Amino acid sequence: QVHLVESGGGLVQAGGSLRLSCAASGSINDMMGWYRQAPGKQRELVATITSGGSTNYADSVKGRFTISRDNAKNTVYLQMNNLKPEDTAVYYCNGRVLVRSAPIRVFDYWGQGTQVTVSS
Repeated sequence: QVHLVESGGGLVQAGGSLRLSCAASGSINDMMGWYRQAPGKQRELVATITSGGSTNYADSVKGRFTISRDNAKNTVYLQMNNLKPEDTAVYYCNGRVLVRSAPIRVFDYWGQGTQVTVSS
């Protein structure tokens, strides 16, 4: 029921910056995050952010990427600085929704992805 749409990907030179956005069609009341998948590789965690603003980053991007969210807009962002060729991948956003019912249920929603390509 909740759809996520990523935007902001593109082609940049190494050392450049990009800002990814992911807008949700509904309320994401728990964690949001970014994942990426390179050709021939498994999908990996990039960064997550809780509804309260606590963040977690993969070691490979720590210090270069910053995740943030605007709860009022149901949107999560990923500011990517000092990009490297190894950052090249399709980036997917994720939103976790908690339904406070009996029992409590958790649902994860995924966007379709946006391509990020970093040239040497």
